[in-house]
Amino acid sequence: MNNKAKVVSNLIWRFFERCGAQLVSFAVTVVLARILDPAEYGPIAKVAVFTSILLVFVDSGMANALIQKKDPDDLDFSSVFWFNLSFGVVLYALLFLFAPLIARMYHNPGLTPILRVLGLTLVVAGVKNVQQAYVSKTLQFKRFFFATLGGTLFSAALGIAMALLGFGVWALVAQQLSNVTVNTVILWFTVGWRPKKLFSLERLRGLLSYGWKLLGAQLLDTVYLKIYPLVIGLRYTDEDLAFFDRGNHLPNLVVENINYSIDSVLLPVLSDQQDRKDALREMTRRAIRTSSYVMMPLMAGLAVCAEPLIRLLLTEKWLPCVPFMQVFCIYYAFFPLHTANLNAIKAVGRSDVFLWLEVIKKVLETLVLLLTVRIGVFAMALGQLFCGVCSLLINAWPNRKLLAYPYRQQLKDVLPVIVLSLAMAACVWPVSLLGLPDMLTLLIQIPLGVAVYVLGSKLLKLDSFDLILSLVKKMLHRGKEANADG
Repeated sequence: MNNKAKVVSNLIWRFFERCGAQLVSFAVTVVLARILDPAEYGPIAKVAVFTSILLVFVDSGMANALIQKKDPDDLDFSSVFWFNLSFGVVLYALLFLFAPLIARMYHNPGLTPILRVLGLTLVVAGVKNVQQAYVSKTLQFKRFFFATLGGTLFSAALGIAMALLGFGVWALVAQQLSNVTVNTVILWFTVGWRPKKLFSLERLRGLLSYGWKLLGAQLLDTVYLKIYPLVIGLRYTDEDLAFFDRGNHLPNLVVENINYSIDSVLLPVLSDQQDRKDALREMTRRAIRTSSYVMMPLMAGLAVCAEPLIRLLLTEKWLPCVPFMQVFCIYYAFFPLHTANLNAIKAVGRSDVFLWLEVIKKVLETLVLLLTVRIGVFAMALGQLFCGVCSLLINAWPNRKLLAYPYRQQLKDVLPVIVLSLAMAACVWPVSLLGLPDMLTLLIQIPLGVAVYVLGSKLLKLDSFDLILSLVKKMLHRGKEANADG
């Protein structure tokens, strides 16, 4: 299979996997939000601050180092596996010991058992990360499909059942822990690679020379993202934190699934082209145009449909999360540019540049957080949006020289999609002013938005529209072939 066909095939499998996971996760989110009160989401958001940061350490940037390395062998993979697993166990032991202190900081003793149970994901991640790196490096993304769907479906059933039985916050704990555990077990049995009784400190040092910079960058990014719920949890109420968290959740769910599909396939493919500057630039441009073409209209449509959607799905009690959701839709709309630019920097082996970009961004973001925290939770969300816009310029800066891909060209590549997405939103928004029932409003807005966007794509002759259309046809063709084989 040639490189282009391999990329398309893996994108299709990754897309199927993320779409399936997204649909199930979305359904679970709706059901659990209807059963549970907003205040019950607060403790989970507080605990996630610490587990998310520690999970960054478990990976140590080594997974990306394995993917970026040209010819990693069993000694490389096994060394990273044993290192990650051991580190995960040590970090879990520390979290177990310090859980009471963290709970005392929040003045909530009930957080101690939640931290100790949910912290088990650190140990599971020590097993899972290298398996994922192996699948990504060898472009076997079909394996992710079965693992992700299995974990998502099992955890969905368990979480909903426990919520209906009155377990409250423990339903959310069980859902998250079972998801990653089942996912890892399935991946373990479906991926051919197994860790060998091999370990090389020298190989580990070599990978760490690249990986520690990505670790530092990822740690800065994760700490910054999680410092918001930490500060809100300490300064404001559980309800305030829940509305901020839910407002971020739905647009993040869309971005995480679609953008991650492209991101996970893009890095190993770009890494194969790291010595060919022209090819790397063209693949980065294509990634930006195609992913922006999908992401921007989704975020624009979600923003204008936010109020009837939240009221219909989550009920009136969650309406305060609507303005947060609209702000985060704008924030996430530009994620494809972040992802493609940063992946290109990683692909050429410049993890040092990657780290310095994160340092610059986090200095700016810390200053903005300090300015907005006293104003209110919504001001903090607006500050995050402002930093997101500034980060676009910062992330794209190195590729002026690394790829000869300047700001002007990047703006030219995405401007038609920005204009078309705004035009679509302008056509869809007035429907919400008619005072129709929420279901009817959405039934008018969604088809209208799709029609305007498709028509505009044809009028502007956007090549991304033709590419997406061809991918859809290939997916349908593969589906028919699978049914015929079955």
